[in-house]
Amino acid sequence: MAGQTVVLRPTGAQHVAAFMAILQHPEVAKWWGGYDLERVRRELLGPHGYAIELAGEVVGLIIFHEENDPDYRHAGIDIALHPDAHGQGLGADAMRTLIRYLFERRGHHRIVIDPAASNTRAIRSYERVGFSPVGLMRQYERGSDGRWHDGLLMDLLRDDFRG
Repeated sequence: MAGQTVVLRPTGAQHVAAFMAILQHPEVAKWWGGYDLERVRRELLGPHGYAIELAGEVVGLIIFHEENDPDYRHAGIDIALHPDAHGQGLGADAMRTLIRYLFERRGHHRIVIDPAASNTRAIRSYERVGFSPVGLMRQYERGSDGRWHDGLLMDLLRDDFRG
């Protein structure tokens, strides 16, 4: 899938080394801790994962999951970029590209994302794409420090999408 600047490529074994390098970078690992080779292969490869490429180089990853119960149908996304790719609009381009796919091709009406409540950089980026805060999820996830941290639930409705 082509965005304005990035390309989203379906994930495969060829992406494992790049994903490991991204996820083990200290600025990323504090939000995406606990990924080893087995977990990368199990959770980030497959039909719901994409490598984010800029000029043929992997600069990040983006994944989605779906709730298919017709009464609760929606999709959720998660994204990680190498810090060298921060501040260039690449994450927003990747998110808009995947969101368009989820709305137009997969038929979703709502997308959710759940950053750490203290990850202000990510939250600002998600707001620029059109996500709105829904609520604070207390002690939502265990951080790389072993402690429980709050998460911020954000959502984006199809009618509110700017992309």
